[in-house]
Amino acid sequence: MAVLETIRVKFGIAITVIIALALLSFIVDPNTLSSVSQAMSSKYDVGKINGKTVSYQDFQADVDTYTVISELMTGSSVRGDQETKEIRNQAWQALIDKYLFIKNANAAGIEVGEQELIDLTTGANVSPIIAQNFMDENGNFSKEYLVQFVQSAKDDETGRLNTLWNYMQNVIRTQQYYTKYAALFANSNVQSPLMLAKLIEENNVSSNVDFVMVPTSFVADSVANVSSNEIKNYYNAHKDFFKQNASRDIEYVLFQVTPSAKDVAEAKDAYLALYEEFTTTDNMKSFLLRNSDRPLSNYWYSAGELNTVNAAINEFVFSGAEGSSEMVQDGDTFYAARIMASKMIPDEIEVRYAPGSEMNDSTLAVLRDAEPMTMTQSYMVPGFEPLFEAKVGTPIVVDVPSYGKFLAELVSSSEPVLKKQVAIYEKAALPSKETYNNSYSEANALAVQSAGKLENFQAAVEELGLVSHPVNRMTEASETLGGVENTKEITRWAFDQKKAGKVSDIITINQNYFFVVACTGIHKEGYAPVEEAAATIKSTLKADKVAEIQKAEIAKKISGLNSLESIAEALGTTVSHSDDITFSSLMSQGSDPAFVGAVSAAETGKITGPVAGTYGVYVFRVNSRETGSYFTEDDAKASEMQLAQRNAQMLMYVMMDDADVKDNRARFF
Repeated sequence: MAVLETIRVKFGIAITVIIALALLSFIVDPNTLSSVSQAMSSKYDVGKINGKTVSYQDFQADVDTYTVISELMTGSSVRGDQETKEIRNQAWQALIDKYLFIKNANAAGIEVGEQELIDLTTGANVSPIIAQNFMDENGNFSKEYLVQFVQSAKDDETGRLNTLWNYMQNVIRTQQYYTKYAALFANSNVQSPLMLAKLIEENNVSSNVDFVMVPTSFVADSVANVSSNEIKNYYNAHKDFFKQNASRDIEYVLFQVTPSAKDVAEAKDAYLALYEEFTTTDNMKSFLLRNSDRPLSNYWYSAGELNTVNAAINEFVFSGAEGSSEMVQDGDTFYAARIMASKMIPDEIEVRYAPGSEMNDSTLAVLRDAEPMTMTQSYMVPGFEPLFEAKVGTPIVVDVPSYGKFLAELVSSSEPVLKKQVAIYEKAALPSKETYNNSYSEANALAVQSAGKLENFQAAVEELGLVSHPVNRMTEASETLGGVENTKEITRWAFDQKKAGKVSDIITINQNYFFVVACTGIHKEGYAPVEEAAATIKSTLKADKVAEIQKAEIAKKISGLNSLESIAEALGTTVSHSDDITFSSLMSQGSDPAFVGAVSAAETGKITGPVAGTYGVYVFRVNSRETGSYFTEDDAKASEMQLAQRNAQMLMYVMMDDADVKDNRARFF
């Protein structure tokens, strides 16, 4: 009892907490606890901007909003991978603007007021964003259309139109901040008359030089020794040079599942069994949908265009033959073509169009005032196909999907050429289950022998006669490996490793690729350890030491010599000559900055050197200098403007670096 009493007194609070947690886990749904845990963990943060944490849930909500905006602005809900990435980038940039850029602009004294925003949206100084989205039939900004849209947004119960209107206003407001900040930044870049005169003078003085150059040579480490203390001192003095993003070093073996000879033979037999039906069917669209990797296309092919499918198919179609080609095998893929129609059609047409379907004097006047547009088969408004065969100057009515009827007129066209519509029966051989299992077994043999350890992996690769591929500094955004796309799962595995030397199980990508991956190195975000930077630092310091050693040796060899010819002879080289070396030569590709700088400051007629440069050691004489006027004040101002523009382009990167912005989107997408 005494023991129980001691436990109760000393550990009463702890026991109470344990019991409370147990009751809580009984009452609360485990999924809720998981969600709370995720919300409290930075592991589930998409990023951090200027001290503001961006959770996955909040960011995904923004992405959903921008997805709706994209659908409203494009009229389509169909999106590919690239469009999805652009929407995410747009959502992320909006957060950068909100939490970083606009705050910095406010700190600089910049504001965009409500009255200013009204003026940019519905006032006298309408933004191009508004003007371009609310145009009348003549292509001019229509305030009436804008008012109608704003009223519709207020009445829209779904809220989608209001979302779009808020988006437009926010973009206009943000752009105005950027415009003002850019103007402030540009006008703060003052070039004084003294600086201007100095720049003009430096670039108008050219030197004619004779020189001797001894290229940098190899020096043993024992002669140009770089100590560990020198490496550490350099690292501490230049630490920002070694800032790095998180990355991983990996090695991987790829097993690609490809059809065996047996698979190809069986696919060929199956293809030939349907070939006769292809040549005779009256319902080609249905046949190809059921049996071909390529659906029926209404595209009119010109000679040569089918080479992108298969050269033999192109040759058959444009050889003057009719009907169907024989089967053509290209690797693991089989082709046959059937000519469906032939016509003389132009490659390019110029059309004008206007909304409406009634042909009267007013609608035709609007049509004739419309600006012509060039169209091709690949760049054309759907529904305008009949214009490729229309008569020039004769208006017709076309039906554009989702937009209604338009009056359209062919203005001009290129010379018609022979084109053909072709049905292509294409079928690629696929790996059989047996082939798939064989490839999996090969990958599994490596994974089993590796047993999760790098040394085992390397030994197994050699024993099994495999090839491993190294990848250094793979970032968290990587999603392509060895030409294989969508390898994000491999990237996630690598970044889940907190210690080098681990080997993965089989990672399957796109159903046809098996990877076994080894993590060989881990580079954390921040500053690279001095051990990682040591090789680079040593190379830099050694180059400096070699140059100084070589400079001292050359100074000793040429001591007492008073002509470049005798100096060249003593150094086993020749005298070279260069005209018109100016201070601006520092920007020239291939120039040695140390040499150019020494020339610009050297006394005329006097042998100068030795000077240690990037590529070698120089001894030279400035023979003469000329002052010209080819570098004008306009050139100096243009040069300064280019520098200011480059600085402006770096502005956002500097802001993000200063705010220590963390972009972790690659962990999730």
